[in-house]
Amino acid sequence: MSIINRKAKFQYYLLEKYIAGIQLLGTEVKSIKENKASINESFCHIKNGELYSINMYISEYKFGTDRNHYNRRERKLLLNKKELIKIEKKLKDPGITIIPIELFINKKGYIKMKIALAKGKKIYDKRESIRKKDIDRDNKKIFF
Repeated sequence: MSIINRKAKFQYYLLEKYIAGIQLLGTEVKSIKENKASINESFCHIKNGELYSINMYISEYKFGTDRNHYNRRERKLLLNKKELIKIEKKLKDPGITIIPIELFINKKGYIKMKIALAKGKKIYDKRESIRKKDIDRDNKKIFF
């Protein structure tokens, strides 16, 4: 079970990938296990030396009580201090951002988020990506 940001590879060049833990509430964990989350519009930023995921949508747990979580709250991502310093240095380059690629459950049952340092593609780069996909699709039809 994993939740994937399908637009990420199309809109960005993915430079470096990291796997981060994520600080969640109990009702958020239950909603994610029911596959009721989305990371398509989300992004990450560093605030006070800590990494946060912004605008990630996790729907309210239907059996939650008055202690249910807010859908789009800031969620802290857990990385080593060395990794955070390394990411912070690379973010000083213009055009570099951090985006979530995948939200998944690892073998131990913990929810993790795969994030990437990314640089946005221009419109002509996106057209080139579409062109390559079309050529690959046509070649598969010919050979199979």
